[in-house]
Amino acid sequence: MAKKQKTISLIDTFSEFNELKNIDKATLISVLEESFRSVISKNNGTDENYDIIINPDKGDLEIWRNRVIVEDGELQDPNLEISLSDALKIDRDFEVGEEVTDEVSLDHFGRRTILNLRQTLASKILELEKDNLYNKYKEKVGEVVSGEVYQVWKKELLLLDDEHNELILPRAEQIPTDFYRKGEHARAVVARVENMNNNPRIILSRISPVLLERLFEQEIPEISDGLITIKGIARIPGERAKVSVEAYDDRIDPVGACVGMKGFRIHGIVRELRNENIDVINFTNNTPLYIQRALSPARINSITVREEERRAEVFLNPEEVSLAIGKGGANIKLASMLTGYNIEVFRDIDEVDEEDIYLDEFRDEIDGWVIDQLKRVGCSTAKNVLAMGRERIIREADLEENTVDEVLSILRYEFEEEPEDGSAYADADTEPETGENPATEAEMEAEADTEPEDMYDITEVDAAMEEAMNTEEENGHQPG
Repeated sequence: MAKKQKTISLIDTFSEFNELKNIDKATLISVLEESFRSVISKNNGTDENYDIIINPDKGDLEIWRNRVIVEDGELQDPNLEISLSDALKIDRDFEVGEEVTDEVSLDHFGRRTILNLRQTLASKILELEKDNLYNKYKEKVGEVVSGEVYQVWKKELLLLDDEHNELILPRAEQIPTDFYRKGEHARAVVARVENMNNNPRIILSRISPVLLERLFEQEIPEISDGLITIKGIARIPGERAKVSVEAYDDRIDPVGACVGMKGFRIHGIVRELRNENIDVINFTNNTPLYIQRALSPARINSITVREEERRAEVFLNPEEVSLAIGKGGANIKLASMLTGYNIEVFRDIDEVDEEDIYLDEFRDEIDGWVIDQLKRVGCSTAKNVLAMGRERIIREADLEENTVDEVLSILRYEFEEEPEDGSAYADADTEPETGENPATEAEMEAEADTEPEDMYDITEVDAAMEEAMNTEEENGHQPG
């Protein structure tokens, strides 16, 4: 009875492993049998003549040994053979050459062997649990999982799923505005599963575009049913995202279905992603039209697509450039990510300034990557850069202050040296304080120095008047 109680107690112990570690019975039985055979082989040299019977429902464990009957005095290996006299004690009908099967109790192995067996089983079950966890989450890569925040560390969060498995959410994989306390629930996508030294490590992510795609599938029935397909996703986590969708049924409006009545469907996704602004656009195979939609809400005048270079030149009115670029260059960056084209924005100006200079002419003085950054924010000429201003260039072009100061200095110097004859600048420097035109004063002086042709000498006038008076007097004294 004591032997039976020991057997049941041992099986009950491993049943606890089954409940705690979620290992199926068949696997547990296989591990248990393998462990016992390992102990038997170690003690007796072989386990081929042993049968191990395990009943997982009742918790029974039986070990049976098969031995061949030999004549008394010819016994060589007690593990494989049994003498005829001993066999007759079991059953009087046994004869030499037949097999005898007898049950082996756990006491036969000894207390130390049983303890080692228990430790071996615990170790193997733990390894089996780790393998099951690794395989389980390896199949879940790209799926959304939910977990309770168990521990908050500086560089990562420790989450527990429903089965108390440990999940890791690194700080680098969190949205910048994410903030969690212990006990709260977090949703993320399984990014990858690492297995170092047989220790599985499940890494989650909240910044992956796959998370946004899975949330769309969960919130929008048309996508989960296959009526609408997500063709592309571009994200700046926590700030803005663009999603292009396509419907195979012309009767379905894909954008309207994703947004929902008054934005009801998409609001749940926005809240989950910490108020990330999501733009949903219609996909099309027409590349210029696709780029135009990706740059919305900006209105585009014309687009030049260079397929070989995967580059697009977009021309807009000056007031639309800021909309196309977006806050911090977010709109044009997302449009480039979504379409796969390097998009450059140009101001479409009707009146061309003949004195302006294209930035490409400064490549000998300014690094090419700096010019490319300025072009991305809509500055294609020198005067465009000067008109934008220092602070705005630093903010939108993402350039260092020293670089921007150097560029502005080069451009300003170019315009100061531009006139070939310095007449305009010389006139400006010598301009009188009175504000009068110097050329007009010179003309006035010339006119003053030049004597008009119709002016008479004063002496000639006096002589003529005196002669006229004398003539009158003579005429007056003559007799009538």
